[in-house]
Amino acid sequence: MTAAPAALETPYLLTDHDVQRFDRDGFIRLSEVLDPDALREREPEITAKVLELNTVHKPMEERSTTQKAFLQVGNLWRHSQAAHDLVFSPRLARIAAELLQVDGVRLYADQALYKEPSGGITPWHADQYYWPLSSDRTCTVWIPLQDTPLDMGPLSFAAGSHHFEFGRDMKISDESERELQDALAREQFPVDEHPYDLGDVSFHLGWTFHRAGRNVGTEPRRVMTVIYMDADIRVAPLARPEQQNDLDKLMPGAVVGEVPDTPLNPVLYPQA
Repeated sequence: MTAAPAALETPYLLTDHDVQRFDRDGFIRLSEVLDPDALREREPEITAKVLELNTVHKPMEERSTTQKAFLQVGNLWRHSQAAHDLVFSPRLARIAAELLQVDGVRLYADQALYKEPSGGITPWHADQYYWPLSSDRTCTVWIPLQDTPLDMGPLSFAAGSHHFEFGRDMKISDESERELQDALAREQFPVDEHPYDLGDVSFHLGWTFHRAGRNVGTEPRRVMTVIYMDADIRVAPLARPEQQNDLDKLMPGAVVGEVPDTPLNPVLYPQA
């Protein structure tokens, strides 16, 4: 990989206003964070690995709601240098730490989320439902690997919903879409949806409710995500079976009450 490595390493200048907006809204979109050429160079390898490791092959009409929403492949950094470059980017990890207002962040996981043409909605949900972590100092960076206009299904966020406790016990599903759509509208949380240019990214907190529309375009919506957690966060008592699954797969060997300092959860910022 040769294209603009500095774009993944050099600091990105956040303002105090950016940090305040993130704290207020639970998310932020940032323009021109990554060099489009660096993403174009890495996309084919990431896409090839997603197609290789993907386990969903049923016709769209036979899939569940979440299978229609996206092809989901995790821990790509262990299989692809191109994915590794994004996951271990000091530039992105530093942004995460500054937005979370913590001294450092470690990796929780990465996920590729590919929404195929004719792919369905991603229902309203909050990611931290799945994470057995002791605080809310967690966030996800959403990295489109192409321009993402509205017809491809970019993320929508309910601004300020990270303070809303209704729905935190709901996994992503038809029920979460229906119940949260009504509850968020009733509480008048503004819904923010915008296209992304290649190089734009967004960060959202683990308890920020978000969704995505259908992909009615002709190309797949190709996205990489990286989930960050406070480097000093601890494993919380498990609240549901999905959290046991994440503990086993994403933090193997981690113990409740202790920092998940495992080989799969390295500190990404500050670098040693």
